[in-house]
Amino acid sequence: MRFSVNLPNFGDFADPRNVATVARAAEQADWDGLFVWDHVLHRRHQGRPFGDPWMLLTAAALATSRIRLGTLLTPVPRYRPQQLARQVATLDRLSGGRVVFAAGLGGPVEDEYHSFGDLAEPRLLAERLDEGLELLTRFWSGGPVNHRGRHYEVRDVTLLPTPVQRPGPPVWLGGFWPRRPPMRRAARWDGAVPLFETARHGHVPEVAEVRDLVAYVRGHRPAGTGRPFEFVLGGATPPNAARARDIIGPLRDAGATWWDERQLQTGPDLDRLAPVLRRVEAGPPVL
Repeated sequence: MRFSVNLPNFGDFADPRNVATVARAAEQADWDGLFVWDHVLHRRHQGRPFGDPWMLLTAAALATSRIRLGTLLTPVPRYRPQQLARQVATLDRLSGGRVVFAAGLGGPVEDEYHSFGDLAEPRLLAERLDEGLELLTRFWSGGPVNHRGRHYEVRDVTLLPTPVQRPGPPVWLGGFWPRRPPMRRAARWDGAVPLFETARHGHVPEVAEVRDLVAYVRGHRPAGTGRPFEFVLGGATPPNAARARDIIGPLRDAGATWWDERQLQTGPDLDRLAPVLRRVEAGPPVL
């Protein structure tokens, strides 16, 4: 099992230098990854400064040499696919092939879309997500792309350079369980990053629900897929090592392959550097 640190892209972490500090500490403390949020607006956190996640991850890449880096998660329908393809490919080359691309609809929809005049309903956003993911993988191939879909059009475009990872960075998909469509989408890609209706961000999911989710996704995986599939769970673990093992061990046995530590993201310290850095420096849970 691998372990990652999860950071918001606002508050103290709107400053790329602070994200670089945490990333460096995470690598030194033997964490396996660092992931940041991708919001332009979240009214629940209004009044805080927000940073661009790709600039934050650039700072993290320059401060590290080993850990995986990415967003959890990027709302693909909010971007132009060609812009996003360039950003991800550039970061993958800068980091030496360490990017994970996690995607979804994002939210809150009212904040992230409607506030900027994009009144698309969730069904249309899901269509844009699927079509955008298809275009991203085609752009990352380095070959010419021609496309005429419902939402996007591309006329004889080749985007270079390609990502270091071939055919591209691993693609993880988010969504709420037990909603089935997002997990069927995830099954077609390289990983699932579920939130749970019964365990929102920062809270540990029930083992039985994790077993059900893993069985459902595995049952919808297409045959002949070359890459390993990741199940990425997250929550807050206690500082006591034995208690942390009691929480994460059964989730690992149920099929989880990553634990994304969200230690401080259920309270007022979620966007403050000092307490987050202390937790990171203490290292990941030991199983």
